[in-house]
Amino acid sequence: MTLFENIRLAFVGLSVNKLRAFLTMLGIIIGVAAVITLVSVGRGVEGAVVGEFEGLGNNLLFVFPQDVSSDGLANRNRIIGLTMDDYEALRDPLRAPDILRVVPSYDRPAIVVAGREEARSTISGTTPEFTDLRDFYPIVGNFFNEQDLAAGARVAVLGQTAYENLFPNGENPIGETIRVNNLNLRIIGLMEEKGGSGFNDQDDVILIPITTAQRRLFPARRADGKVGVDALNVQAISEERTDAAVAQIGFVLRETHNISFRAEDDFQILSQDELVGAFSQITGVLTIFLAFIASISLVVGGIGIMNIMLVSVTERTREIGLRKALGARPRAILTQFLIEAIVLSVVGGLIGLLIGMAGAFIIGNFSDLLTPVLAWDSVVLAIGVSTIVGLFFGIFPARRAAGLNPIDALRYE
Repeated sequence: MTLFENIRLAFVGLSVNKLRAFLTMLGIIIGVAAVITLVSVGRGVEGAVVGEFEGLGNNLLFVFPQDVSSDGLANRNRIIGLTMDDYEALRDPLRAPDILRVVPSYDRPAIVVAGREEARSTISGTTPEFTDLRDFYPIVGNFFNEQDLAAGARVAVLGQTAYENLFPNGENPIGETIRVNNLNLRIIGLMEEKGGSGFNDQDDVILIPITTAQRRLFPARRADGKVGVDALNVQAISEERTDAAVAQIGFVLRETHNISFRAEDDFQILSQDELVGAFSQITGVLTIFLAFIASISLVVGGIGIMNIMLVSVTERTREIGLRKALGARPRAILTQFLIEAIVLSVVGGLIGLLIGMAGAFIIGNFSDLLTPVLAWDSVVLAIGVSTIVGLFFGIFPARRAAGLNPIDALRYE
């Protein structure tokens, strides 16, 4: 028989035993659907994370404190962390000529009260250059200025999510007062919507002068008399000068921290690309792991196909004997049963593909922050694997059918 005739007979067999065929394909359907859905959602998460970091700004470097091992008697008692002195040192163009701007951050979660409304948000102490570094500006009112910074003014600028939580009726917040840790802050601005992934809503923030945060809300003076910060956000003058800016940051901070020649750095410098790459790698590994777990059902489905094909061989023993008596070669019998197994797995794979695409679409509709990405490489891989599963698990039943003795097969009851 021709290949087309074998495929036609396989579909005829499926239509005769519809329920059995569906139950046989169920493992393949579940496996392919799970792989497609999980990979699509995983790619969506990766895209959301990358988009969030790319939305932070351009040519950014992030400096964080880092714990170090004991590095000598002279440094054992040194307090680990970043300070406003580091911020001022990096702003010096003579010491760091490839740095365009530096913005410190001092963030703390807090309960915020506005009239009768109460919400939990992040209070972010920063400087006026924050808007230019992050490309993030007020749409109503103004951002605080250098005078507010120097005076430690009791002013605040709301992110969109914080505004919606504190002013659910949509009233104009400018001039209104919010209370944080019994300190009243006057609202002077409302930021544009920045967006973010489900891991970090960049709009759920209340921006205040860092001096206000350090002096009035969350005291930041350390035991050595210096004023601490959580991190330093640095913008290089250009993408080409980013490496030079990293070297200058390291040199300046080692000097301000009095780190000896062979001692470890007590700070860490990460570029925007490194952060994007790290999170992309994490989400990629997680996606692969979930897809691997889901693909176990493909193996289960393959075992189901093998069992049903063995039953089919038993049921059709007389048919096989008759075909052999009429001159059919073992190769033809082998091909017929292999094609039937492959048809079962491919049809199951196609049904699973449709269900997986629908699942990814439904998940995307339930989330405003996550957009699943249908990866065609995963589609091809899932269908290819389901075909290979059908071929692999169909070999044994097909060989058993091809090896039947025609006389014994015709006498089989």
